[in-house]
Amino acid sequence: MEAEVVGRSVRRRLWTAEEKRRIVEQTLCSDSSVAVVARQHGVNANQVFYWRKLYRAGQLGKNEQPEGMRLLPVSVSDEEPSQTAPEQKTPAPSGVTINIEIPGRALVSVEGAVDAAIVRAVVESLRG
Repeated sequence: MEAEVVGRSVRRRLWTAEEKRRIVEQTLCSDSSVAVVARQHGVNANQVFYWRKLYRAGQLGKNEQPEGMRLLPVSVSDEEPSQTAPEQKTPAPSGVTINIEIPGRALVSVEGAVDAAIVRAVVESLRG
């Protein structure tokens, strides 16, 4: 973080929304940890985590998501699914990525063709 000393006060570095978005996207797309990316830019890791929260809420401008990609609301219940219709075992296309985030606990990314029973088991294990 750059700081400019003016008299006895210190002026903080102000990051533009574009700069914040670029740093956040580096943490989402690279194998580096948030701490490493933050250190590369001279920012505290906690600040980057806050920017990630803003980014996910759409408050850092336009997210660079591919056309047609959107987040859907998901709820988890203890009820068993109804068996009125036979369950279809159609695997997801190979280019699909599912991101499941339980704030403060876990982030699970599933890529490619995945059986729904496996995803259900992972989510249920995180709930417990």
